[in-house]
Amino acid sequence: MTTLGTPLSPRATKVMLLGSGELGKEVLIALQRLGVETIAVDRYDNAPGQQVAHHSRTITMSDPAQLKALIEAERPHLVVPEIEAIATPMLEQLEAAGVVRVIPTARAARLTMDREGIRRLAAETLGLPTSPYKFCDSLAELQAAIDGVAGQGIGYPCVIKPVMSSSGKGQSKIDGPSDVQKAWDYAMAGGRVGAGRVIVEGFIDFDYEITQLTVRALGADGQVETHFCEPIGHIQVSGDYVESWQPHPMPAAALERSRQIAKTVTDNLGGQGLYGVELFVKGEQVWFSEVSPRPHDTGLVTLTTQVQSEFELHARAILGLPVNTALRSPGASAVIYGGVEAQGIVFDGVDEALRVPNTDLRLFGKPESFMKRRMGVALAFAADVEVARTNAKLAASKVKPRVA
Repeated sequence: MTTLGTPLSPRATKVMLLGSGELGKEVLIALQRLGVETIAVDRYDNAPGQQVAHHSRTITMSDPAQLKALIEAERPHLVVPEIEAIATPMLEQLEAAGVVRVIPTARAARLTMDREGIRRLAAETLGLPTSPYKFCDSLAELQAAIDGVAGQGIGYPCVIKPVMSSSGKGQSKIDGPSDVQKAWDYAMAGGRVGAGRVIVEGFIDFDYEITQLTVRALGADGQVETHFCEPIGHIQVSGDYVESWQPHPMPAAALERSRQIAKTVTDNLGGQGLYGVELFVKGEQVWFSEVSPRPHDTGLVTLTTQVQSEFELHARAILGLPVNTALRSPGASAVIYGGVEAQGIVFDGVDEALRVPNTDLRLFGKPESFMKRRMGVALAFAADVEVARTNAKLAASKVKPRVA
């Protein structure tokens, strides 16, 4: 039996989120609906999640001393990492000492927030199919990895990513030698921590890529059960998602293989909660790409498609509650970018956007806008996923951020 306390009382069930952007904000709202006391932590003040949580704290989460001091002072029941730039070895120490429970586990947080850790686990330990890859610590190593010996390197085209970054930052696809220096510089600028190290991957000629949301939740017998959402299709530009839809049509054999891969990875990582597993698909072939131990940006579409969104699923799973991954309706999401460099922007056209049939909006409330910063998302549902995609993009196009 799961017992939940009352917020702001001595018996409160307290959950701390490390990272409080738009995804964390939705998790916090889901937790509050279940009467959980929430603590939103971020590297800057007034982050989206801090605007709705019971408590907000601003620290450098990659600083082990600051992280330890905060967790020991607040004493949450659960710590939920929501971004990559966190001192995960300190989380492992605190979890091992019994100070706190980390979601899904401290080990999972450490491995998945480092592309090297999760790629070596998937390919070398679990034997899952991935693109060919190498890790490099310098521009010279990167060039050598691409060229190889006697033409046995990664070759072109290839994809270069920092070992730690989020939302596609620092990621680029290159087609020839003239692009290598630029890609290296971009990766160095985009990496959050672990600067100076990249992964270079051979480019897979895939038909499409999907996100397979995978939920590890307790069953009636108290044992962990794995649940799957319908596959989410998405379009990425420079490694950053701009559009997603659910369900994505795919052959039954490819869907089964996708779920086998997702279960193999998440069984190894363990714990409770929702994972976002990214996969490449060509025909009935499936390759593992990455995994996030938390709600995935492409999964914002579930706010309009599922009985329980990915955020509600995560909140329920980490609290030991039953989950329901059923699809309510096909739907789609489309990103709204800032388009300006300014603080405290305003949004025109919100009324026009919401006049598009069966649409909704989430404006994230980020205090500062950048040209390519994700400031909101348009959502649409329809009986036909292509209609939903058209309407989501139309609604997004009507929202016009500007300097006040």
